Amino acid sequence: MQRLTDGCGVHPISGYLAALPRADSVDFMPLLTAVRSAAMQVSGVPLERGEELEPQCRALWGGPLALASRFAADAVDEPSLRTCTTALAAAGYLSRAIRGYRRDARVGRVPFAIDELMAAGVDNADLSADTAPPHLASYLGRLRETAAAYFGIAAQALPRAQHARHRHLLVLAALGLRHLRGQAPRSERRRLRELLLAWTTARRAVHS
Repeated sequence: MQRLTDGCGVHPISGYLAALPRADSVDFMPLLTAVRSAAMQVSGVPLERGEELEPQCRALWGGPLALASRFAADAVDEPSLRTCTTALAAAGYLSRAIRGYRRDARVGRVPFAIDELMAAGVDNADLSADTAPPHLASYLGRLRETAAAYFGIAAQALPRAQHARHRHLLVLAALGLRHLRGQAPRSERRRLRELLLAWTTARRAVHS
């Protein structure tokens, strides 16, 4: 990633990215930032405050999503794209954290902001418990509402004229909200419903 940002990538994927149309006008630094942020996350560094969620998620996923989207359109509304991809990244982070918090806690990782956990009276034992105690269940419910709101922001952030070229972001928002609301195991029928949702969302974006 460092070589790619310096304009001398040697990895085959770096070469592919550098050869794409509009590559000369795209800053690849978000990919390097994402790698560095992921390394910190894997090392177990937690979010200390809830206000760090958006910057952390923008570094991990929002920046790369925005970069990929710049390849998809000649003219990009940068503020709207940043709002959309940051909200989508934050929603995805919270959704994954809600699903996997118990597994993370049992290996010594805390996916939620420390100040929020302390305010909710949630400790490590609560996060590791087989059944979430009431105060943790209430906290998780609030996080689900926050994640749903972020998915809604992502779906509404882009100007209508940009929907067709950035329909991939609208599809991710629609599927993310569906996954957040349905935590049951995946089934063949559910996969078919998700395929239909992705298709209808993309079609509406193209014809809006």
